[in-house]
Amino acid sequence: MGKKEKVIDLKPKVDKISEQHLKELQEIVNGINKAQFDIGKLELQKHHKLHDVAVLQDKVTLFQDTLTKEYGTFDVNVSDGKINWPNEK
Repeated sequence: MGKKEKVIDLKPKVDKISEQHLKELQEIVNGINKAQFDIGKLELQKHHKLHDVAVLQDKVTLFQDTLTKEYGTFDVNVSDGKINWPNEK
């Protein structure tokens, strides 16, 4: 039989990282978690604002019908209320 080779264990004899490294790692992970949480809050705010815009767009469409029935058009200058009649040719 052949000779057995001696196996050398190259792992460090330490089973934990230092307190300083642990603290630094925890700060990094906490920073990531906070950023992800903040992004989630912003996305929720964005969703709510997009919903608000959709509701307001529906109101504009309904109000255009009101203007058309009352004035024959909904093409109005929002700043001064002047009706934008088409140019007669």
